[in-house]
Amino acid sequence: MADVQRRLSALGFDTLPDRLGYYGPGTRAAIEAFQYARGLRVDGIFGPQTWAALVEAGLKLGDRLLYQRQPMLRGDDVADLQRRLSALGFDTGRVDGIFGLQTARAVAELQRNVGLPPDGICGRRTLSELFRVMPRRGDPELVTSVRDRERLRMSPRTLRGRTIAIGEEGGLDALVSSLCRRVSSLGAEVVPIWHPDGSRQAVVANAAGADAYVGLRLASGDLRCQVSFYSGYKYESAGGRRLADLVSLHVSPILGTALPTAGMSVPVLRETSMPAVVCEIGPPATVVRGVAALAGALAGALAAWAEDPVEESAG
Repeated sequence: MADVQRRLSALGFDTLPDRLGYYGPGTRAAIEAFQYARGLRVDGIFGPQTWAALVEAGLKLGDRLLYQRQPMLRGDDVADLQRRLSALGFDTGRVDGIFGLQTARAVAELQRNVGLPPDGICGRRTLSELFRVMPRRGDPELVTSVRDRERLRMSPRTLRGRTIAIGEEGGLDALVSSLCRRVSSLGAEVVPIWHPDGSRQAVVANAAGADAYVGLRLASGDLRCQVSFYSGYKYESAGGRRLADLVSLHVSPILGTALPTAGMSVPVLRETSMPAVVCEIGPPATVVRGVAALAGALAGALAAWAEDPVEESAG
């Protein structure tokens, strides 16, 4: 716990008045503030996801050699590299702090342009050239955001022939089955994913080449109902935000309450490569009674998203 408290304090999340090594109200408040700032679920529990995010948050560009490997390197240093490359016009894919193939290709393209061996490895010489050619103006638009929106605008305006992944962690089998039937009837290929781990769901959705992912989660107890899309490192998924807005619009009347949307960086949203949302709905009794209506509303939201996948006013 002392290590956790030191790391939190170094990032500006004060754990006082707790003594070093003791988990008290000050440490819990610091953990919750950190979770909120990182787009994680705010529960004050220091589990594996929060620990991984805390370690990543302490990494600065230049602290280590960055290159493609398995498991992939993750951290704020990777996200900083992605933002800088994308600001120069080298498309790293979404800014997610994960050093994958597209980021390696963007590094190699930069290296070609500055006369370095294009090995896709970001070391001292590559960083020196990156800093040298960085644009002077403050916050240029990222090429990855521009291309994300363009790909969405050029996509087919129908669900027919598209692949939709539908995932859930447990307890919503009837709703998932009903939704799969509804979406299939609209001409889409449906990939149902029943698994409690968000990272595993992301692997399956990516392998299927899904055009969109909808995750369903039962909100009970202290969990609030909401629709989440990927947002992190000053970047957000334009297609994910649009899908979240449409899910909220279609599902809220069924639940009888407004369903807020929120940008988050939980694993399934961060690690999927397509526009993705997680819809947390409840209470359980309302969900059980409204399975057919909820499935129809979610299918309607997906159909509306296919027809208009990104706000034309965006960006």
